[in-house]
Amino acid sequence: DSDLQKLMDDMLETMYAAPGIGLAAIQVGVPKRVIVLDLAPKDEPKKPMHFVNPEIIEKSNNNSTYEEGCLSIPGVPMDIARATEVTLRWTDADGTHERKFTGAEAVIVQHEYDHLDGIVIYDRVAQEQSQ
Repeated sequence: DSDLQKLMDDMLETMYAAPGIGLAAIQVGVPKRVIVLDLAPKDEPKKPMHFVNPEIIEKSNNNSTYEEGCLSIPGVPMDIARATEVTLRWTDADGTHERKFTGAEAVIVQHEYDHLDGIVIYDRVAQEQSQ
């Protein structure tokens, strides 16, 4: 609906201003399962994506460690191990979609998806250290 579209437009504006490449609604105080991303390289035109009620439906068993930053914890990058591939299902204004994300895109999707479950990168570091 128009309220949800306005929320996602506002989230994109906040994300670009930060600057960031992904933002979950909960990061701006809205308890909805909504994510916005822009995976376009910095020197290319913007390609915003909207994810409503996203669900990770498959993860690869292969992990890689990436340095991640977070708009919720600015200036504190952390090394996090994540699946190298994820398949995501979501809804947007055009309907329901499924897509496999790989490499850095998979990391970004998992990072933002974590926010929907109340997890930030610090929690991932603590979890890895306890194993």
